[in-house]
Amino acid sequence: MLAVNALTVRLGDADVARIGLGTNRLTMTAEHVAFVEKAVAAGVNLIDTAHTYAGGQSEETIGAALSSVPNGCIVATKGGWNGARPDVLRAEIEESLRRLRTDNIGLYYLHRPDPQTSLEESLAAIVEYRDRGKIRHVGVSNVDVDQIERAREVVPIAAVENRFSLADRTHDAVVDYCAAEGIVFVPYFPLRGVGSPALAEIAAQRGATEAQIALAWLLKRSPTTLPIPGTLSLEHLKENLAAPELELSDAEYQALL
Repeated sequence: MLAVNALTVRLGDADVARIGLGTNRLTMTAEHVAFVEKAVAAGVNLIDTAHTYAGGQSEETIGAALSSVPNGCIVATKGGWNGARPDVLRAEIEESLRRLRTDNIGLYYLHRPDPQTSLEESLAAIVEYRDRGKIRHVGVSNVDVDQIERAREVVPIAAVENRFSLADRTHDAVVDYCAAEGIVFVPYFPLRGVGSPALAEIAAQRGATEAQIALAWLLKRSPTTLPIPGTLSLEHLKENLAAPELELSDAEYQALL
């Protein structure tokens, strides 16, 4: 079982704060570069991006922000959204390395299985880069339990990233599997569509935002969850980072089910 506490989770060989940052809207502007710098200074140590986000500008922005700043921040990126043949993945990994201005990607996900390419063949291309020291940890995204198990036959899987929130619990089985197997589960779109009278009531009672309570619910749902809410607001980012301090009672958790 993965060793965790209320505030951190073990990702590979690092303790990571249990709220990360999603960056699918980052564009290559001075304002957004400064935002990423401030996010890391505020305590973010997992930034999630992908080869496809904002046409590559998300990775470029992160690379510009972090290239000259010593930090313990893990950048997670993904490839294979528009097909995951080995040649496609190799080209995307090379481009991600260039955009991120790094020679080592902390966490690299297969963005989604390709129906035209076996999962094993796609992951083999990623393993090539892991074996060369260009990728530290490997993850899979948009997968079911069977696909995770197949992936683990190829390479150790450090993290699984699927859509999951109070409003979308399609992957309950994946959350439970990851918790049992000590794999970090990264819910994307953790705040999209959430909202209910119970959520509003608990937030009001706690003096918190509804987003904070929704994130606190995800953290209580499993000890290995690490949500990555996306924002371009430093104020909202700091609110999100405070969510792990709001440990829900069992009664509050049940009221939101």
